[in-house]
Formats: sequence, structure tokens, C-alpha cells
Amino acid sequence: MFTHLKDDLRAVFDRDPAVRNVFEIILCYPGFHAMLFYRLAHALWTRKLYLLGRFISHLGRFFTGIEIHPGAKIGRGFFIDHGMGVVIGETSEIGENCTLYHQVTLGGTSWAKEKRHPTLGNNVVVGSGAKILGPFTVGDNAKVGSNSVVVKEVPPNGTVVGVPGRMVMSGGKPSGVDLQHGNLPDPVAKVVSCMMDQIHNLEKKVSELSTEQQRLVEELDSQRATEAVNE
Repeated sequence: MFTHLKDDLRAVFDRDPAVRNVFEIILCYPGFHAMLFYRLAHALWTRKLYLLGRFISHLGRFFTGIEIHPGAKIGRGFFIDHGMGVVIGETSEIGENCTLYHQVTLGGTSWAKEKRHPTLGNNVVVGSGAKILGPFTVGDNAKVGSNSVVVKEVPPNGTVVGVPGRMVMSGGKPSGVDLQHGNLPDPVAKVVSCMMDQIHNLEKKVSELSTEQQRLVEELDSQRATEAVNE
């Protein structure tokens, strides 16, 4: 447990440029305080002291505003920045060196007593306000954008943004979205684009029908002229 806490302490130094010394982390970082409560609560939980583990977890929620179920499994080097409003469910699994920002939820979509919360791989970063809901995996080195709602698996090295979450980076390469200029997927623009495509197709068909109609009229006029001459 203490080895994990050392890694958690080191993670704050590595990922928050505002930190100045160890005492500042110990006294002023609720994310680190939450991990102190969690590591103790989880140790009790794994020893089947469920009520005491839940009580320690509840104290951690009261003092930090961060709710981590003692049954969750969290690896080394975990860092919660700012922290307020973070919720991590019972069957969540988090790999090593992951970072969560405030208002993040790792939640479930079922009431069944089974694996119902997400699994985060190593080096995953989840932006503020993001919701990851369901028993699927977010792969190693993946990133989830702020306020995204993710309800399906994210591959390793992927980046997901939006509601619902859409892949904008896959395997470290762009996936049809220009993140540099902030051009995120726009469902309204997509619908308008589809409508314009349909209008162009209809105009093309109307033009073809008009041409065919003109050809048939000319052919009919020619036949009538020929019959009149013959008479």
C-alpha cells in the first residue's frame, strides 16, 4: 500500500507543474488525500472488512468530494487533478499512470451484480466532466475529451470527444477531424450535407428525365410529320 502511495505522490510531481514541494501535496491536494483514503479502504475491502472499508471510503468522500468505491482496482501512479465530483464505481479497473480530472464518472449501466464499470488501460487521460459508462475497455494511452460521454470501447492510442463519444484519433493518426482548428464532429452539419447530396442527386435525375422527355416529344413529332406526308 505504501509503495503505491509513493508512486501516487510522484505522479503529482510529474503531472502538475504548479506543485512546489511534498508538503504542499500532503496538505493541499484533495486528489492525493482521496488516494490515501482509497488505499486504506481497499486494503480493508480485500480482507473482507467490507463495512469498515465502505466507512473509510465514505469519510474520504466527505473530506475530498471524490467518491472511490473500495472495491475498485487502481494501479500505480494514479493522479486525480482538482478532483471535486469524481466518481469511480465498484467494478472499475484502472491501470498504471492514469490521470482523471474533476467531474469524471466511471459509471455503470446495469444494476446486476457483475462487472458493470469500465476498465482503463495504462497511461489513460480522462478530461474534466467526461462520463465513461459501461463494462468495456479504454485502451492504453487513450485520451477522452472533456465532457464526453463514452459508451463503447476505445482502442489503444485513440482519442474520443463529444456526446456520444466519437473517435477523432485512432492509433495516433487523425480520424477525419481537424483538432488543431477545433473542427469537431457536427451532427447538424452532417445532416445538412446529406440533404444537399440528395438534392443534387434529385436535380440530376430531373435533368435526365427532362432530356428524355424532350427526346420522346421530338421523336413523336417526327413520326406524326411522316404519317401526314404519307397520307
